[in-house]
Amino acid sequence: GLPQALLCRIGFLKEVLLLPALNSGDEKVVTGIACLMSEIGQTAPSLILKASPEALTLVDALLSCVAFPGEDWEIADSTLQFWSTLAGCVLGHDMNGGGGRKNVQELFFPVYSALLDALLLRAQVDNSMFNDDGATIDLPDGLVQFRMNLVELFVDICQLLGSTAFAQKIFLGGWVSFNMQISWKEVEAKMFALNVVAEVVLKESAKLDFSVLIKLVTSLSTKTSDELKGFMLMVYKSVADIVSSYAKWISAFLTDARPLLLFLGTGISKPFCSYACSCALRKFCEEACAVMHKPSNLEILIWIGEKLEERHFSPVDEEEVVGAITLVVDSVPNKDLKNNLFVRLLAPSYEAIEKLINEEHEHSLRQDPAIYSQLIYSARRGLYRMGTVFNHLATHISSGPALDDSILLLLGVVWPVLEKIFQSEHIENSSLSAAACRALSHAIKSSAHHFEAILPKVLNCLSTNFMSFTNHECYIRTASIIIEEFGGREEYGPLYISTFERFTYTASIRALTSSYICDQEPELVEAYTNFASAFVRNSSKEVITASGPLLEISFQKAAICCTAMHRGAALAAMSYMSCFLEVGLTSLLESKACIAEGSVETIAIQVISHSGEGLVSNLVYALLGISAMSRVHKSATILQQLAAMCTLSERMASKAILCWESLHRWLHSAMQTLPAEYLKQGEAESLVPTWLKALSAASSDYLGSRRCNVGKDNHVLVNGKGGRILKCLVREFADSHRNCPTPT
Repeated sequence: GLPQALLCRIGFLKEVLLLPALNSGDEKVVTGIACLMSEIGQTAPSLILKASPEALTLVDALLSCVAFPGEDWEIADSTLQFWSTLAGCVLGHDMNGGGGRKNVQELFFPVYSALLDALLLRAQVDNSMFNDDGATIDLPDGLVQFRMNLVELFVDICQLLGSTAFAQKIFLGGWVSFNMQISWKEVEAKMFALNVVAEVVLKESAKLDFSVLIKLVTSLSTKTSDELKGFMLMVYKSVADIVSSYAKWISAFLTDARPLLLFLGTGISKPFCSYACSCALRKFCEEACAVMHKPSNLEILIWIGEKLEERHFSPVDEEEVVGAITLVVDSVPNKDLKNNLFVRLLAPSYEAIEKLINEEHEHSLRQDPAIYSQLIYSARRGLYRMGTVFNHLATHISSGPALDDSILLLLGVVWPVLEKIFQSEHIENSSLSAAACRALSHAIKSSAHHFEAILPKVLNCLSTNFMSFTNHECYIRTASIIIEEFGGREEYGPLYISTFERFTYTASIRALTSSYICDQEPELVEAYTNFASAFVRNSSKEVITASGPLLEISFQKAAICCTAMHRGAALAAMSYMSCFLEVGLTSLLESKACIAEGSVETIAIQVISHSGEGLVSNLVYALLGISAMSRVHKSATILQQLAAMCTLSERMASKAILCWESLHRWLHSAMQTLPAEYLKQGEAESLVPTWLKALSAASSDYLGSRRCNVGKDNHVLVNGKGGRILKCLVREFADSHRNCPTPT
């Protein structure tokens, strides 16, 4: 009964306290009354829904509080929860039956329409910010928080009024008339509101008239660089956000894309709004490819691309822009025009790289560190743009003869440039190496068959450079992509083995002898073990059997690396070991009871028999400490595979080399060699038989599953009752040893 009693006194509070405070500008009193009334209304919104005279008085009083021009946004902000609660009640009124929702919405429509007007006014920046002419602008913390709190309420208001009515409120006002001075503060606030409700508007498929927005875009695109500073940059960014959110509808509305492209091209050059304009360009190009084929539009796009070299963009912004242009250029039906546009798009990239690798100036460049650093930076960006073009060609475009011709044309220029870069002294720079490898990787993915003729040269280049710069793991990553693309080609088998050997015997890989060292070079560990996985997964049986010593060394390295605290490095190492075991098991299952000398199964048994003790010991160590829980699944999978391999070998002539007793011995040794502080008294003696029993059941589950799915792709899972029990035991062990010091 208290809310009802207080509601009856609202008229008194409004007349005696609120109205005098509003007239005199007494902010403290207005703040207090606004908080009190909001609490009353929020406590019993069902009373407000009845729309009694007292309820409407409260609503009117709170609208006055929202519109009050206080020094900050605290008063309006204090009422937002009430308005959201009430809107939720209106939207959900009688949803369980009984009707009345439409009548309630109609009753409160003018209330929320007036509220939207008041909120749009209060969401505007103040005059001090409007007159700020700085290169960037930051909203006050109070306004930032107020706008964050407005997001949910604006969505509610849009749903209550309907997206068409909401948009009409946005597009009405003095700023629509371009014959008079535009209120840029009003424009920015309204663009913020329209962007916030984009999801609702798009979902309701309301038909909006974007002619006002296009006029706004045209007006902004004609402003000089001196005019685009301070608050105008914020306006520019807010309009770009609208273009991004409503790109699909705007593309259908436009007949001439030139003003919008000029607007986005200009905005991209301004650091404050470059990201918003880059995203808007990408989304618009995705929706309006056909419109963009006009010569004038293509020229603007290429102009934007050619100017990238002169501007300092983040990689993310640059990728958005280059990706957008690539999307449009590749959709051009005229093959010759398309090829010409691609060459023009990448011409600044080639030029930046040529400046760096120009032999005539190489010595003089190094004499000036500042100039040299700038040239490295420009070349790296050029390589990054080249990689982005190939990446989009590989992932976003449908293949066809015309596309293949374009890629072949680009490769004819790209590979000679990349080859010069890889063979230059400048490649010692890690960022330049990474950019060159990225460009090469995307080029291979987009057009692998074009690289067959130069494959030996490419792999030799990658392995040679890694031997020279053993901390540049990007060379191994790129080689992995080549193995994935061409691994099945038997004629290149010796080349793959030679590359694997070069990587394995470099100083940095040989130095991976402890978890501590692995944690110092986690990216190197990931790159090497991923390469080994690709090698085992994609190479022919002949290549694998010829790589026995390399596989054994890499397997032992992976067993060490799985104890690293770095999650990515440890999981990559485990993935390689699981991959190797899977290949070995597949071969064993195919061989039945006869194992041929020099076969894959022979290599697998030899590697496991020589490395099994270290593998089990390191897996147990990997399950100690705070980072162990993330390794439970892969550890259990590897143990299940290992048990299956021992079970199969037990039934074959290889029993003398690898058998169930081998696994028993390795597990017992692993538990006994753990320092005393890692295990409770008697824990080692109890764990070994328990785990062996679970391993036996898990092995049977695994082999039974494989036999039932002969000829199908076998993705390793810890399945079956035995597999689940094993995983449960491994998880319990890891969970109970979280507080153990991680061994190094």
